[in-house]
Amino acid sequence: MLAAILGSMITFFAFQWSVEPNSNVKIEHVQGTPINNIGYTTDSNGTLIPLDFTGVAERVTKAVVHIRSTSSERNVQRESNDPWQYFFGPNGQAPRGPSQSSGSGVIFNEAGYIVTNNHVVQGAEQVEVTFYDNKTVKAEVIGTDPDTDLAVLKVLAKDLTYLSFVNSDESKVGEWVLAVGNPFNLNSTVTAGIISAKGRNINIINSNNQSLGPDGQPLPSTAIESFIQTDAAINPGNSGGALVNLSGGLLGINTAIASQTGSYVGYGFAVPANIVSKVVEDILAYGTVQRGWLGVQVGSVNSDLAKMNDLDVSEGAYVSGFAEKSAAKDAGINEGDVIVKIDDKEIKTSTSLIEYIGRKRPGDKVNITVNRKGKTLTLPVTLKNKDGKLETVKREDKDAVSSLGLQLEDIEPKTLKALDLSNGVRVKSLDNGRITRYTDMEKGFIITKVDDVVVKTAKEVNDILKKKKPGDLVTFSGIYEDFPREYIYALRM
Repeated sequence: MLAAILGSMITFFAFQWSVEPNSNVKIEHVQGTPINNIGYTTDSNGTLIPLDFTGVAERVTKAVVHIRSTSSERNVQRESNDPWQYFFGPNGQAPRGPSQSSGSGVIFNEAGYIVTNNHVVQGAEQVEVTFYDNKTVKAEVIGTDPDTDLAVLKVLAKDLTYLSFVNSDESKVGEWVLAVGNPFNLNSTVTAGIISAKGRNINIINSNNQSLGPDGQPLPSTAIESFIQTDAAINPGNSGGALVNLSGGLLGINTAIASQTGSYVGYGFAVPANIVSKVVEDILAYGTVQRGWLGVQVGSVNSDLAKMNDLDVSEGAYVSGFAEKSAAKDAGINEGDVIVKIDDKEIKTSTSLIEYIGRKRPGDKVNITVNRKGKTLTLPVTLKNKDGKLETVKREDKDAVSSLGLQLEDIEPKTLKALDLSNGVRVKSLDNGRITRYTDMEKGFIITKVDDVVVKTAKEVNDILKKKKPGDLVTFSGIYEDFPREYIYALRM
């Protein structure tokens, strides 16, 4: 026993002597950044300066707002002998309740003007804006431009902190930028990254709302896409927020992400400030965007296209056709020409051409340089409006049918007879309007009555709707050819 006790004491004192006690471990707290020389950049004079985002972030967050837009409850009624059809309709879809979406916006004027994305406020009947200090006010939609996915709002406030536009053409790939917005309803979120690319076209604007021509075929897209791509984290809710440089200048409006999950994976896209400022100025000055049109169908030149058409250039915008009343064709541009320059701007892709012309107005003159079978020609072109005229476009007062998103067509008597109907007007197509937002009506629906009035032509439907005032209830009664039961769709104007 004595030997065991002696051995234990020797082991204990040996362990204490060989191991450093834990009481000597220190946890150090320091003020500031403990690591030096990890974030420096150079100014315009080549002088090393610290890469610090704090000052810019503090200024910019005061000019970025949180936007909530609300659409009223769908008011849908159906009459049917099938109880499941009554609740779910011909496609088995239940009526949706009030719709609410959120996004971001940027104050660009101290008097309360805000720019955001069109898809943030599209179809909204009520828009609320929350400032960085949590103050919430109602906003008015002044104007929208679906072709660039931009909208302008107005709030009753003064002396607001705002951001100034900078020349987005001067921004460079690799330049540091900050994205400011309200992702996932998290107010005043700032993320940092660089400009990954410029002039990106991802075919997202109006991709689900393409208009149809008289022949029923899709018309060429009028969307203007020349996005600034960034790896600054952008998520749902950032739409309409600010992309700024390190001086706090507004470089663009964050609009979209490329993701298979719906969340950020490294690819964010912003509308360049030069496009934004032009759209904003037009909406405030004219009530609608004044867009110059060349009237050409173009595609980007690549190796395959150059080989197929025996071109002498490997970059540019290839002219493959013309629209009616084309300004380019009138100026002497031919099919097969490659546009390589407009004024002083080199054109390397069709996207850069569309962006540059999209900043112009009807009546503006540009000098277009083309490569024609190896020869270079410069032709002066006076841009027209979409109708082929030189005048600025007045703000359109859409008729009642257009505001609802309805395109109607008359039905031949023999078709009505086959359906055992004495009258009816067919829904030819449904654009993005109040009908699609508030009812489950589908293309092909045959309207037999509007309210309680029998209708036989599309003109009669339009005449009835023109007499409606905002807030008035309107009902559409009718049938589907494949569902010979009566359905009634109701909504407010």
